[in-house]
Amino acid sequence: MTTLKTDIHMHTGFSPDSITSIEHFMMKCLEKGLECIAITDHNTIDGAIAIRDISPIPVIIGEEVKSRDGDIIGLFLQETVPEGLSALETVKIIKSQGGIVSIPHPFDHFRRLVIRKEALNEIVNYVDIIEGFNARNTLHRDNISAKNFASEHNLLTASVSDSHTLFEIGNTYMDIPTFDNNPSAFLKNLPKAKHITNKTTPLIHVLTTLTRNYKKLRRI
Repeated sequence: MTTLKTDIHMHTGFSPDSITSIEHFMMKCLEKGLECIAITDHNTIDGAIAIRDISPIPVIIGEEVKSRDGDIIGLFLQETVPEGLSALETVKIIKSQGGIVSIPHPFDHFRRLVIRKEALNEIVNYVDIIEGFNARNTLHRDNISAKNFASEHNLLTASVSDSHTLFEIGNTYMDIPTFDNNPSAFLKNLPKAKHITNKTTPLIHVLTTLTRNYKKLRRI
C-alpha cells in the first residue's frame, strides 16, 4: 500500500511568529521527504497559496484562525476565514467553503489561544479532527487528554509538528494511504494513518515569542 508522508499543521513566515521563507520551507519539506503538507498560517491563507504555487508535492490550503474562543484550523479552504469571530461562526464559515475543521492543541495548559472548553463542546458536531498529538505540547498528558476527548466524541485524530521553524519540519507526521487532494478522500484515509511522533523541545516557545516580538518591532 502506498502512502503519503503528511503533516497538516505547519507555519511559514506569513505567520507573525515565524520567519521561515517559503523557499527554505519548501526545500526543508523535500529534504525531509514530506509528500503532502497543509500550510496553516495564523489568520491568512496567503502563505499556503504561495507554497502551493512553487510546490512539487500536494498542498492543502489551511489557516489557523484566531476566533474569540480560541484557535481553530480550517483545511481545504478557498478563502481566508476572518479572525475575531465566535467559534461557532468560524466553523460555519469553514464548512461553507467545503473545508475540514481541526482543533489544534485543545488541552495545552500553556498556550494562550487554546479553545475554551465550553466553545469546544458547543461546536463539537462541526469538528472533524482533534490534534491527538501536537509536537509543541509541553505536557504529555495534554496530548492524552486530546486523544481521550476524540475517542469520547468519535472524532478523528491527527499527529502534527505545528512547525514554525525549519528544524521542526519532518519531526512529526502521518503516513496516510495515498489520497486525492480533497476533503472527502483525506477524511476517508486518515483513520488508516500511521502516526510518527516526536516532541519538540519546550524551549521552542521562547524562540517563537522572540520571533513574534522581533517582527512587531520591525513594523514600528
